[in-house]
Amino acid sequence: MQIDAATIEAFQRDGAVLIKGLFSGWIDQIAEGIEENMASPGPYAAENLQSGESGRFFDDYCNWTRIPAFAEIVQRSPAASVAAQLMQSGSAQFFHDQVLVKEPGTSKPTPWHQDSPYYFVEGQQTVSFWTTVEPVEDATLRCVAGSHRWPKPVLPTRWLKEDKFYPDESAYIPVPDPDAEGMRVLEWPLAPGDAVAFDFKVLHGARGNMSTRRRRAFSLRFVGDDARYVERPGRTSPPFPGHDMQPGQRLREDWFPVVVGQR
Repeated sequence: MQIDAATIEAFQRDGAVLIKGLFSGWIDQIAEGIEENMASPGPYAAENLQSGESGRFFDDYCNWTRIPAFAEIVQRSPAASVAAQLMQSGSAQFFHDQVLVKEPGTSKPTPWHQDSPYYFVEGQQTVSFWTTVEPVEDATLRCVAGSHRWPKPVLPTRWLKEDKFYPDESAYIPVPDPDAEGMRVLEWPLAPGDAVAFDFKVLHGARGNMSTRRRRAFSLRFVGDDARYVERPGRTSPPFPGHDMQPGQRLREDWFPVVVGQR
């Protein structure tokens, strides 16, 4: 799949674009992998509702090495090639997968957040793809245009406990309210297989799912040539225990395979 120059320019400028049909040939595999994941959750699986909140909000990540459908999507779908084009990188190195399922009647929104502060990787060349098995309108991903260029990152928090993730709040800006503050929010209704591509540093979130359909979302995350390991002031998410990397190193390729290009 070839991405036109206008889309690449929009991604670089706004930090988020819609890629129509990116996973249109992979919907069955995505659905199969999600159901296997939910039936057999990994060690990082989470239920993100407080007692008394309606519905179910399940998420899990880093399962591609044990779920064959996910591994096939990582290695054979157009995602890595499209990632390299959007990032303007000679390579696309896979970081991790994630599943986020909101069952019908789940009122809880996905809190506004940036992914980058949770991760142990930094670089200007990063991209996540967010796709859904079902058609999605109100519960689609929402991204704040240009937030990947903000001078300071947004304070990371724990979704369920709603407390801060790292000790030094002064290193971050408070979590904003983009709607109340009049920020430019990008969102698109998605057909199955459409994908939102967004930079790790883009502020994003999602509404609850008050429709009668499930909202099974699947994400793949890639980094480019300039990505390097960095230390954070606490346990990252995902943590990847035992990785043995040092600051400034490229991510180890036996854990994070280069799918397109060479490093």
